[in-house]
Amino acid sequence: MMFQDDGSSSVTSSPFQNSPMISLSPGLGSPYPLLKELKSEDRGLYLIHLLLTCATHVATGSLENANLSLDQISHLASPDGDTMQRIASYFAEALADRILKAWPGLYKALHSTKLSLFSEDILVRKIFFEVFPFLKVAFIVTNQAIIEAMEGEKMVHIIDLNAAYPMQWHALLQDLSARPEGPPHLRITGVHPQKEVLDQMAHVLTEEAEKLDIPFQFNPVVSKLDNLDIEQLRVKTGEALAISSILQLHSLLCPVDEPHKRSPLTTMKSNGVNLLRASQIKQSTLGDLLQKDMVNGQSPGADSASSSPQSSAPAVQIDGFLNALWGLSPKVMVVAEQDSNHNGSSLMERLSESLYFYAALFDCLESTLPRSSMERLKLEKFLFGEEVKNIIACEGSSRKERHEKLEKWIQRLDFAGFGSVPLSYYGMLQARRLVQGYSCDGYRIKEENGCVVICWQDRALYSVSAWRCRRMAEVDV
Repeated sequence: MMFQDDGSSSVTSSPFQNSPMISLSPGLGSPYPLLKELKSEDRGLYLIHLLLTCATHVATGSLENANLSLDQISHLASPDGDTMQRIASYFAEALADRILKAWPGLYKALHSTKLSLFSEDILVRKIFFEVFPFLKVAFIVTNQAIIEAMEGEKMVHIIDLNAAYPMQWHALLQDLSARPEGPPHLRITGVHPQKEVLDQMAHVLTEEAEKLDIPFQFNPVVSKLDNLDIEQLRVKTGEALAISSILQLHSLLCPVDEPHKRSPLTTMKSNGVNLLRASQIKQSTLGDLLQKDMVNGQSPGADSASSSPQSSAPAVQIDGFLNALWGLSPKVMVVAEQDSNHNGSSLMERLSESLYFYAALFDCLESTLPRSSMERLKLEKFLFGEEVKNIIACEGSSRKERHEKLEKWIQRLDFAGFGSVPLSYYGMLQARRLVQGYSCDGYRIKEENGCVVICWQDRALYSVSAWRCRRMAEVDV
């Protein structure tokens, strides 16, 4: 499919036109021997075709055809293959998981012996921190925003809504100890569902504060974010408050009245897979593959009903939570989130949007770690694979990975009474220096509406924004 200047399309020869065995129809024989001979680029395109076709069958309840697609994917995908083979493995698993959920007894039986190892989760998140620059940039920007907001303050209270990374506050303690006016009395309230994580953070930070002679207290709050009692944060009169939320708020976007249903196919045309374009364009990344394969080269769902916070179902959890945080009157609140729309109402929209996002992350890993790396395998399976499964296979309150774009967070936070705080030149400079220090040159830092956006090539992946609590007089202005 070649796209002309006027936006129309014309059909040219396809690399698959002369391959009648490649078919998704059950009655035409096994295509597997021919599929095995596909070159890497053609195989990648065909895997995308199979995933989108399979998702269409899952969304419309055509399970026999979905099964056929999954069978074909299994002969091409591999968790230790090239980038597209790896990502196809996890998306196929997510689609299969969605099908199985229709039979609760079968699903529970197959997952009855699954172990959720706390130590494995901690290890994987440590690998994520070390391999990618995303959390490091978020920590640098957050700390700089807090230092600037707390200049001259003698009593500082920081609420960490994801208290899993003591290294962030370890660095802040060192910065505060170097203040010309001397360090403040610092209290950090850490929120995390695992007591062991909070105990470790308390130990590390208390020890460092003693070395630096900084008056310090750590207040642990063992809780999931959706069950958090604001009173447990113990905010006191007279202290300057800062809030840090790193990759947390999206989990509160589930509307309490969202129906649990299979969404119909609404955003993808039946002929939306443009395999014919493979013979005209070469690509270097999986993101390029996907860009070729989506409808007219565009991400679906741009005009869908979920394109703004106001048009979606009421997000009671997030609205109430942000209102409660506003009521604490923080001097600064820093929010880091995945910058992609994985919260659409239809399966097809979420699948195509998440393919773009995770394709970029898998491309990052392809440029960073060897394919046989155990760290890479663990990261892909236990972090990204589980996120994909939640986005694709889950609905209602069980779907927590509801990532949204920066512009929607800006609307939502503004509506909740927060005003944007442009990030400082020095914070941006530190972020750019950190990213430039990585061995692969695909990472980019850009500024958008006074916020930091971290990209791989041209695709935005994570955003960091700073906010202050507006008073009621300002809200109406």
